[in-house]
Amino acid sequence: MLPVTSLAICRARMTALGFTVATDARHPFGTENACVFFKDGTYLEPLAVGHRETCEAAALRGNVFVARDQTFRFRRGNEGFSALVLSSDDADQDHKVFRKLTISAGSQLRFSRMFKDVAGKESEGSFKLSFAADLRSPDSYFFTCERVNVPKIDRSALENHANGAVSIAEIALGEPNPSDFQYFLQEVLNQRDINAHSFGIELQSGNANIAAYGAEGLKAWYGIGSNCHSGSGARGLRFRAFSVGVKSLKAVEKHLKAKKVACRRIAHRLVVDHAPGQGCVIAFEEVNSK
Repeated sequence: MLPVTSLAICRARMTALGFTVATDARHPFGTENACVFFKDGTYLEPLAVGHRETCEAAALRGNVFVARDQTFRFRRGNEGFSALVLSSDDADQDHKVFRKLTISAGSQLRFSRMFKDVAGKESEGSFKLSFAADLRSPDSYFFTCERVNVPKIDRSALENHANGAVSIAEIALGEPNPSDFQYFLQEVLNQRDINAHSFGIELQSGNANIAAYGAEGLKAWYGIGSNCHSGSGARGLRFRAFSVGVKSLKAVEKHLKAKKVACRRIAHRLVVDHAPGQGCVIAFEEVNSK
């Protein structure tokens, strides 16, 4: 979930990065998005405020999705990376588990909205969302999403990208002492196996590697400086960057150069620093794809 100031600015930036961006779509509670879909079922969701009064009313009624977005924008500004969405087959059970573990971020959200493919065909999709958060981390949260009614549209054209993107390879969080959040991440991701090392901790989700890095890890893998946390000794998990799996780094580098987008090689990745419409630092890395 990538809060942005404007979908128009976001679309221009994401297109320059080589992504195919879906048409703008509005939620019934006032927010709007322009998603980027990948072949493995993962996606990016740049999120803007479409109608402020509707958003504010929804937040007052207990809509966690909107309330967390408003909180993030108040604390961090209108650009960033606020949440990680996890696919689920049973959001009701997720909500029960989150409440039992005392990590629920609030009431479930159920809603429907229309989807449109590149040919203009429309279909309605319905969803259930269940939210989880750690009170020590006010600038990040997670939610599971169950597709109650899958929209019957052809999304294949939206999954082809000029940069060769096929997946999300890694999600990078920052926190001075990542191991303090090991239990929370294990429960949210339903993953017990953990790789702990000097840079932080890593857990494997169904599609991507989820890594919580300290300052040295963020610098080593994404070039993010020591000011990754505002204030002296600031604590709490924050989503800092993500890496997109691509077919060829050389092809991505060539595309970015043609679009005059600055990038740099860091370890095995090609890293693009944050710019308006992008949300956060975005990296590219080669992955095996069929």
